[in-house]
Amino acid sequence: MGRRLVPLTLDNLSDLPQRCRSCVFWELDPVSRDAAIKAGTPELEKEAWISAVLLEWGSCGRVCYVDDVPVGFVLYAPPAYVPRSTAFPTSPVSPDAVQLMTGRITPGYQGQGLGRVMVQTVAKDLLRRGFKAIEAFGDARWEAPACLLPADHLLAVGFKTVRPHPVHPRLRLELRSTLSWKEDVEMAIDRLLGAVQKEPVLRPT
Repeated sequence: MGRRLVPLTLDNLSDLPQRCRSCVFWELDPVSRDAAIKAGTPELEKEAWISAVLLEWGSCGRVCYVDDVPVGFVLYAPPAYVPRSTAFPTSPVSPDAVQLMTGRITPGYQGQGLGRVMVQTVAKDLLRRGFKAIEAFGDARWEAPACLLPADHLLAVGFKTVRPHPVHPRLRLELRSTLSWKEDVEMAIDRLLGAVQKEPVLRPT
């Protein structure tokens, strides 16, 4: 099985699932997102967002391929580039951290360590760029695949709660800890990204 991870760019954006490449839940504030959906331009807004982040900050995602088939991705950026993050009661993300926005592993490819490889690749990238941690807004009442990752799954892979909340706690993962994960945590990260295996269902925050 040949697998490779490459940075997300406009050239391979089409390798993301259809709903994911046209979803701007994180990339726009709630009002702008609703306007983009009404105008039928969310996919163009997604492309514009990725282009801007690449030019101003650099790599903001990874796409995983197995035998040249896209099977997973992870998306991340500093909170300054994630307007939706300010809509959460547990914001802001810490200044030394990057926000884990979303990610997934295609059904049939889970349990093979791909999630671990993706997150460790992100960790090494961000450590080189001077960041210490990844933070995410979890969904403590997660019931179905959505744009937010389930808080319980984040805790299972080593995230720690830094700002508690009954619905949307903010959690943090120290990047250096990802470089020496054990097998049980490797399996848990696959389950975390596998939790968004279906098309996302947007719920108001």
